Amino acid sequence: MQHNVLILDFGSQYTQLIARRVRELNIFCEIFPYNHFPTDLSSYKAVILGGSPFSVRADDAPHPDLSQIRGKLPMLAVCYGAQYLAQFSGGKVEASNTREYGRANLSYIKDDEIFFEGVSENSQVWMSHSDSVKVLPTNGVKLASTNDVEFAAYKIEGETTYAIQYHPEVFHSTDGSKMLENFLVKIAEVPQNFTPKAFVSEMVAELKEKLQDDKVVLGLSGGVDSTVAAVLLHQAIGKNLYCIFVNNGLLRKNEFQNVLDQYKGMGLNVKGVDAGDRFLSQLAGVSDPETKRKIIGRVFIEVFDDESHLIEDVKWLAQGTIYPDVIESVSVKGPSATIKSHHNVGGLPDYMKLKIVEPLRMLFKDEVRRVGASLGIDAELLGRHPFPGPGLSIRILGDITPEKVQILQDVDAVFIDGLKSWGLYDKVWQAGAILLPVNSVGVMGDERTYEKVIALRAVESTDGMTADWVHLPYEFLMKISNDIINKVKGVNRVVYDISSKPPATIEWE
Repeated sequence: MQHNVLILDFGSQYTQLIARRVRELNIFCEIFPYNHFPTDLSSYKAVILGGSPFSVRADDAPHPDLSQIRGKLPMLAVCYGAQYLAQFSGGKVEASNTREYGRANLSYIKDDEIFFEGVSENSQVWMSHSDSVKVLPTNGVKLASTNDVEFAAYKIEGETTYAIQYHPEVFHSTDGSKMLENFLVKIAEVPQNFTPKAFVSEMVAELKEKLQDDKVVLGLSGGVDSTVAAVLLHQAIGKNLYCIFVNNGLLRKNEFQNVLDQYKGMGLNVKGVDAGDRFLSQLAGVSDPETKRKIIGRVFIEVFDDESHLIEDVKWLAQGTIYPDVIESVSVKGPSATIKSHHNVGGLPDYMKLKIVEPLRMLFKDEVRRVGASLGIDAELLGRHPFPGPGLSIRILGDITPEKVQILQDVDAVFIDGLKSWGLYDKVWQAGAILLPVNSVGVMGDERTYEKVIALRAVESTDGMTADWVHLPYEFLMKISNDIINKVKGVNRVVYDISSKPPATIEWE
C-alpha cells in the first residue's frame, strides 16, 4: 500500500483507535512499536505519535528515534507524543496539580489555523494524562487551551509538526475526527484512496504476483475472516486454492455440516476433515487457558500437515489473520504484556515447510466485512458473529471433556437461536455462553440438584478492541434462562455477564 500513515505505538490502549479513525478517512495506516519501525520511510506521507501509560519524566520513558521523521514528514504528536516533544526539545513537562482525565472543553483556539478548521468553539475533547506541558518546546506556538490546560495544542514553527495533549481518536472528542482529517488531508495532503474496491484490486494483483502457479492450502472456519480470505485467493489463483475445514470437536452444535453446506455453490474447493477426537484427546486434563490455546494451535497445524501431504506440491498456507491479531501479538513492552497468544499469528514449525500468506493481515474486522461485501459474499455470512479460533475450549473454564462440550453446544444453540428468533442477533456484535467450573444448588420438582452454572455474554463493538455489554431485554433473558435450564440436562443456573472491555475481555479465557 502506498501513501501510508505511520503510527508509533508507545503502549497506549487508544493506539488502535487512532488507526481506526484514520482508516475511516479512507487513508491507509500502519502501527509499529516506537522502537521498531521501518528504516525506509519513503512511502509514508505522515507520522502520528500515540499516547502512553508512561510519563516522559520517568527514567524508563520510551525514547523514539525521530531523526528520520521530524522536520522531514508531517507529524502529529498525541498526548505522550506532545509531552515528549516538549520535554526533550527545549520545553518543560511537570506533574499536573490534578490528574487530567475525562471531558474538557477548548476555551481558546488560535485564529486561522488549518488544524482547527470546522472545529466549533468550546469543542469537547478527552484528556487522559497526569503530566502537562508547562513550557513549549523551542519554536512552539500555542494553538488551543482548555480551562485547566494552557497548551492543549501547539505547533512548531519551521516544521509541519503539530501536538495535542488530548485524544482526538476517542468518541468523547466531539471534533476529533475533523482534526485528524485537517491534519492528514489538508496539512499533510495524504490521498484518501483506501477503499474496499481498491483493496481488492491491489490485493488480488499482489497475490497473483506472489503465488504465481503455486498451490495454497487454507483453513476455513465458516467465519467472516477465513471466508473473505478464501474468496480473495480464489479470484487470484482459482483451482490452485485448496480449502480445508477442520472439525476440532469444539465447534457450535451441527456447525461442521452446516458450514460445509454453506460453501456449496461458492465455487470454492472445500474438504471437510473431522478431527474432533484427536483434539479432545490432546486436551484431556488440561485446564490452563494458554496451554489449551497452544495445544489447539499445535494439533491444528499437525492436521494441516497431514492434509497438505495429500496435495501434491503445495507450497503455501493461507490464514485469515486480521490486523488486531498482528498488533496484539507484538507488544511494545515485550511478550509479558501480551494479553493472550493468537495461534494463527507467526511462523510455522520447520517440518511443515509451508510459507504463509495472509491477505487480510492489514484489515480490521469491519473492513473485512466491507471487503467481503464488495466481493459479493452473502450478507448473512458476513453478518455472522466472530467465533474464537480455539472454539468452545476457551468458553469451558477448566478442563475439557466431551460431556462438557455437549452441554455447552446445547446451551449455545438455545442462546443463539433465541437471539435470532427475537430479532436481536444483528444488534449484537458477538454472543456466546460460558460453562463455569462451579456447581450450584438448585431444586427441580421436589429434588435438590447440584449442577452446572452458565454465563451468557453479549457485547456490542466495532472491531473487538473495545466492547460494552448489550442491554438485552429482561423478558428475553428470562425466556432464555428458562429454556436452557429446562432443555439442557446438567444446568440449573444462568447468569448474565455485564462487564465491558476494558477492563474485562470479551472471552473469559
